Amino acid sequence: MKVGVVGCNGRVGSIIIDELRSGDWAKHDIELAGGCARDANDMKVDYFVTENDAELFEKSDVIIDFTLPEGTVNHIKLAVEHKTALVIGTTGLSAEDEQEIKNASQHIPIVYAANMSVGVNLLLALVEQAAARLDPDWDIEIFESHHKYKVDAPSGTAIALGKAAATGRGNSLENLAEYDRHGQIGARDRGKIGFSVARGGDVVGEHTVYFYAEGERLELTHKATNRSLFAKGSLRAAKWCDGKEPGLYSMRDVLDL
Repeated sequence: MKVGVVGCNGRVGSIIIDELRSGDWAKHDIELAGGCARDANDMKVDYFVTENDAELFEKSDVIIDFTLPEGTVNHIKLAVEHKTALVIGTTGLSAEDEQEIKNASQHIPIVYAANMSVGVNLLLALVEQAAARLDPDWDIEIFESHHKYKVDAPSGTAIALGKAAATGRGNSLENLAEYDRHGQIGARDRGKIGFSVARGGDVVGEHTVYFYAEGERLELTHKATNRSLFAKGSLRAAKWCDGKEPGLYSMRDVLDL
């Protein structure tokens, strides 16, 4: 199975390349097809790299995409055109972008996840279960912290955790989310899901979901200390795509959670 990496010189893309080339993925019949990047012609590497996205799609069975929303939208169209499976880890996608993903999944298999780590996806399942078992008198707050270069907030993982909590409550995050608090905001609304964000330094990613009640508090936390876990998860998803029917899948499908 030939894997292509778009944005191969990016923060996560370069780690995926390193993991694929230095890990034991060859015994799983996975090999690097190549990468693409805007400044590919200036890169000094010993693998195929191009500035032409379509050229990489032609050479690949599956593409891994941890880029920016505008790039991902273009890659979705190319994936459909070339019948290439797609693993998307891009965050900050709009509702319209996500609709493009759903439309494309009618033609190709797509794994789309805000976070590719095994631990985070187990956390999502636990949060949904906890929210389902604790009534709305338990206040839900989500805290996330990332490095100072992250451009979207709250993080895609925090949003996914919010959606998991809302699903557990039999509702949608759109109805329950409380993103902005400033000034005289009054008492907390029952059943709302609040978000807090911190940005600084080189934090890879930390997420905590708090369940507050009178006299007790439950905290579910995941801390990422190395981005290689995202690379390993995305490659696991790429391998899982092999032979799959068109459809929209998540890491919970990949991990059978």
